[in-house]
Amino acid sequence: MNETDHRPDLADLVHDGARQYLRHLSVDSVIFSFHEDKLKVLLLRMKDLPLYALPGGYVHKEESLEDAAHRILAERTGLGEVFLEQCGAFGDRDRTGNDRAEGLYSALGEDLPPGNWLRERFVSIAYYALVNFNLARPQPGFFDTECVWCPIGELPDLVFDHREIVRKARETLRMHLDHKLVGSNLLPETFTMNELQRLYEAILGRPLLRANFQRKMLGLEILDRLDKKFGGGAHKAPYLYKFKPTA
Repeated sequence: MNETDHRPDLADLVHDGARQYLRHLSVDSVIFSFHEDKLKVLLLRMKDLPLYALPGGYVHKEESLEDAAHRILAERTGLGEVFLEQCGAFGDRDRTGNDRAEGLYSALGEDLPPGNWLRERFVSIAYYALVNFNLARPQPGFFDTECVWCPIGELPDLVFDHREIVRKARETLRMHLDHKLVGSNLLPETFTMNELQRLYEAILGRPLLRANFQRKMLGLEILDRLDKKFGGGAHKAPYLYKFKPTA
């Protein structure tokens, strides 16, 4: 997108946004996917800056927080109903506003007038989402030049406190592994035990013993075992599994 594509929306946000959005409140989303055995995060490269940001935005006055989070997620990935859960609030005094906001918007090509609403301090409500890498269609917004999937262990420089938001989201994801059936969004509908183990290892950041992992997963009674995966001899082919439907 060229600069003329960005300017009208950005100018509208600066000069008319206070009438459309709640003041002092924003939403940031850590969008996870699993690809090539790596847990990845969707990042936006900011226009004309060597910085990246999480997908985020402001809350329309008629929206709930969750509606805003789902809207932003759909705008950035093209996906509708996906797993989305709140994972924290970030409100350090100096995280946004004042000189930080002025410098950011100036670099994006729009000056903030004195007293502008975007100069004020914003509290961000953070969510994490789980999406299928092959179904997502990332799209940049008017702040950004591109969307990229970045392995969580290779994050570039992020704006504000977005690195801390990613850390908190991953921590929350780890806590929910056995209870939220998170793999149902990150894996295909059917998968092998080995594929499930690789997903767990990517999220936890450490290797797991195969026998112990299989015993644990079967003991949770959250999986249905299907026919063996086609290929090789029947005695060697691994079983396929899928998550049991939730009530």
